[in-house]
Amino acid sequence: MKIIEEKDFKNEIEKGVVLVDFFATWCMPCRMMAQILEEVDEEVSSYAKIVKVDVDQSENLAKTFGVMSIPTLILFKNGEMVEKHVGVMQKNQCVELIKKYL
Repeated sequence: MKIIEEKDFKNEIEKGVVLVDFFATWCMPCRMMAQILEEVDEEVSSYAKIVKVDVDQSENLAKTFGVMSIPTLILFKNGEMVEKHVGVMQKNQCVELIKKYL
């Protein structure tokens, strides 16, 4: 998983199923989510992508997508936002969310 910047965002989400983790380095629940997403990424990397956006570095993106609390996970399919979840999700929930849009 990589941390992407605002300038790269559109290119990263435009094709396929992409789960975007809006996070901050100082956020403890975000750290928990990061560990879970590492496991999810291992399982889904052949058919979906997971990227991270640091809300402190990309404030405009956070505003654009209405990120008010972190972690916020937004799922995109071919560049369109299809689902948004606030808070920590378990591994199986993340995998099922991704599979739903394949």
